[in-house]
Amino acid sequence: MASERPGWRAGLYRLLDPRARKQPGLSWLNRLIVVLIVLAATLAVIDTETAISNAHRAFFATADLVFALLFLLEYVARLWVAKENPHYAGKRWPALRYALSPAAIIDLLAILPTLLAWAGGGFVVLRLVRVMRLVRLAKLGRFSRAWLYISEAVWSRRTELQLTLAFGLSAMLLSATALYWAEGQVQPDKFGSIPRALWWSVVTLTTVGYGDVYPETVVGKFVAAVVAIIAIGLIALPTGILAAAFSEAVQRHKDDER
Repeated sequence: MASERPGWRAGLYRLLDPRARKQPGLSWLNRLIVVLIVLAATLAVIDTETAISNAHRAFFATADLVFALLFLLEYVARLWVAKENPHYAGKRWPALRYALSPAAIIDLLAILPTLLAWAGGGFVVLRLVRVMRLVRLAKLGRFSRAWLYISEAVWSRRTELQLTLAFGLSAMLLSATALYWAEGQVQPDKFGSIPRALWWSVVTLTTVGYGDVYPETVVGKFVAAVVAIIAIGLIALPTGILAAAFSEAVQRHKDDER
């Protein structure tokens, strides 16, 4: 029986990891896991409606426990087959190395809400548990090639994105400082300090434009117009970088499959 374990482990690994399959698409086990994730997230959303959840509290509690046990079983299985992963081949403590990976942490966070709920707590804890259940949707990332392409795109353009982030933060601080100088005395409740003016800066540079805070002086309006124009390029810059990187990642994988 001991000699059969590696075969069982390798077979389960191929069922759990889409990258280990020679055939395209997901295995029957991964398809089942996807269905469970969608059902668990759907129930988590419905559970936030107190008119429904209070009337069927036992059902929601039982369903959440069942989903948690199934996801716990999946988590343990993935720890067991981590030895078959080429990324951990030949390394010590493959299960521990996998447990510290982002995918395994997400799997653990998908189980944590149920443990918090059974531990008890007040209304705030209950609301936190309900929100954290939606973390289970993040488990879908390992079953989609799109997530792989996105992660590769972000990593390959990390330097450019870091520069863009630095430029954006600098623009927010400078624009908030300019509005503090131009509008601070006219609207001290909204622009009386740089931290207060930062709210307007964030809303304007992200092109959201709530309209709850806006300049009234001529100088303030001029500065706001300049900032609004800069915001267009600020939003377009990372979008263009990621779009190009994503296209390159997709093309690279297509070339590898040929």
